[in-house]
Amino acid sequence: MSEPPGATITAPAAPPADRPSKPLAAQRVLPLRRPGRWIATAVVLVLVAQFTHGLVTNPFYQWDRFGYWFLRPSLLDGLVITLEVTAYSAVLGLLGGILLALARLSKSPVLRAVSWTYVWALRSIPLIVVLLFLYNFSALYKTLSVGVPFGPAFFSFDESKLATDMVIAVIGLSLNEAAYAAEVVRGGILSVDQGQHEAAAALGLPKGYQFRRIVFPQALRSITPNYVNQLIGLIKSTSLVFYVSLLDLFGTAQSMGSTYPGDIVPLLLVVTVWYLILTSVVSVIQFYVERYYARGATRALPPTPLQKLRDGLTDLRARIRREAAV
Repeated sequence: MSEPPGATITAPAAPPADRPSKPLAAQRVLPLRRPGRWIATAVVLVLVAQFTHGLVTNPFYQWDRFGYWFLRPSLLDGLVITLEVTAYSAVLGLLGGILLALARLSKSPVLRAVSWTYVWALRSIPLIVVLLFLYNFSALYKTLSVGVPFGPAFFSFDESKLATDMVIAVIGLSLNEAAYAAEVVRGGILSVDQGQHEAAAALGLPKGYQFRRIVFPQALRSITPNYVNQLIGLIKSTSLVFYVSLLDLFGTAQSMGSTYPGDIVPLLLVVTVWYLILTSVVSVIQFYVERYYARGATRALPPTPLQKLRDGLTDLRARIRREAAV
């Protein structure tokens, strides 16, 4: 388009000489403002502070009595029983779960039916009912025998002499745990890629070797987090063995509470803190087990808490240097 006669074209003004434009590398990129996140963080911090203040200053909790009971020998003896019952039940439950999972995946219809029925029944019956039934098992069967069905018995024994309180608690928890562990293990085995099974079969490896060295190690990546959830539930379920006359941590606290009724709340706090410690230890072990079995499946192993702390401090120092340089 032509300009009218006498018109002049004005060029854009150049930047002042005393204010040169910054090079692109020196320009700062401001992060996107997120006021909602800061508001939510402030609200949560206020609620946490109020909860902590009420927990510490409320005289109803009797923290002096909490300190008195926390390391009492009687409660520590109950804690040892809790650990024993948990350890035995976890091992037996996992072994039983593996056998049930293999039976569920078997080509034998009898094994599949028996395994499915066991899992269905034990997951349907409350654990307290299982424990009480086993506790009164001697009233139903005075003696147990092994022999030919509907025929002579090879040998028999008195059930009441073998079924101590510890044995009843371990058997009841193990039976219940095996039903849930079976589904966890079965899900882990099914998560292994079918090509792994086919490759192992193509090499002519025995079935047992395939399971131990190829299938099961890969399945553990999926089994570990799910079974640790079961293990944490098992730790808390040990509180039910009090109903079969076994004084674990919770049972000892209940007995002490009946003797010292004014200390019921501190005793319950002691039990709560010990269960928190146990489940926290299990969670830490879970992290390192998952990290171990993640080798070869991820490009880089997840950082440990110490590595995260060190990286965070390094990033903080680098950010402070950048701020100081600007």
